[in-house]
Amino acid sequence: MNRTLAALTVLVIPAALVGFTSAYTITEHEQVVITRFGQPRGQPIAEPGLHFKVPFADTVHRFDKRWLDWRGDPNQIPTKEKKYIWVDTFGRWRIVDPLRFFQRLRDERNAQSRLDDIIDGETRNAIASFALIEAVRSSNRKFEDDEYFAEIEGAEALEKVTLGRDKLTRQIRDRAAEVVKEFGVELVDVQIRRINYVDEVQLKVFDRMISERRRIAERSRSEGMGRAAEIRGQRERDLKAIRSEAYRKAQEVTGKADAQATRIYAEAFGRDPEFFQFLRTLEAYPKAIDASTSLFLGTNSEFYRYLRTSKRQ
Repeated sequence: MNRTLAALTVLVIPAALVGFTSAYTITEHEQVVITRFGQPRGQPIAEPGLHFKVPFADTVHRFDKRWLDWRGDPNQIPTKEKKYIWVDTFGRWRIVDPLRFFQRLRDERNAQSRLDDIIDGETRNAIASFALIEAVRSSNRKFEDDEYFAEIEGAEALEKVTLGRDKLTRQIRDRAAEVVKEFGVELVDVQIRRINYVDEVQLKVFDRMISERRRIAERSRSEGMGRAAEIRGQRERDLKAIRSEAYRKAQEVTGKADAQATRIYAEAFGRDPEFFQFLRTLEAYPKAIDASTSLFLGTNSEFYRYLRTSKRQ
């Protein structure tokens, strides 16, 4: 009995070991290349499920069949007009021929390295062949602040776009995609994530932007001061015209009133000249004599006539 159990154990354990090492599974997002002693064997396997291989001789190489990210390192690239900029790119790729991919690149780390060389090279060639505006803008759409850009002489924003960023990135993708086909890779997209001036150029650009804004501000202030002076001058002219017209009308009213008063006085005093002379004489007394005034008049003085007459009466 013991010998039978031992024999079964000897048979079962190796069989289990062989079965364990010969079976492998493939998930839905994987594709597999089988190699025997380092050489590919058969076609790649992409069907998910349980599969078998020759134990100890065959090796399973797994590759992702989903879309993968590629992120390039920012590169300092000169444009056609010799302006140095930092260009940061990214892309999407996948393995479409795992056997060729394995034969040429072996793994995804090597693939990332090759994509760095190919896409960065095509990016450098494209950026260096066109002006900076082609990588910045995609169309000649007008800016909201067109008046500001119209004031900037030689500004990139006013240059005409002939290719544009979208077509430029498609050109980079198409050229790189033709190269990576030989590695069993499909490159579906390449985009520019960020473009920026290098530090030295960036400081010059900022200084120029500040000086341009200051110049426009000074011009606006000058125009505002001129307009303010024009408004003040017009206000002074209008005020003088209003005052002159008001004074003329006041003088007309005063003249008419004086004439009316004179006429009324003349009519009133013309009725009794003697009373008029008496009234005017009485009005002259307080004007001619005060507490500090002394008069020496004769009894026959005309100034004293009404007082004398009044006294006799």
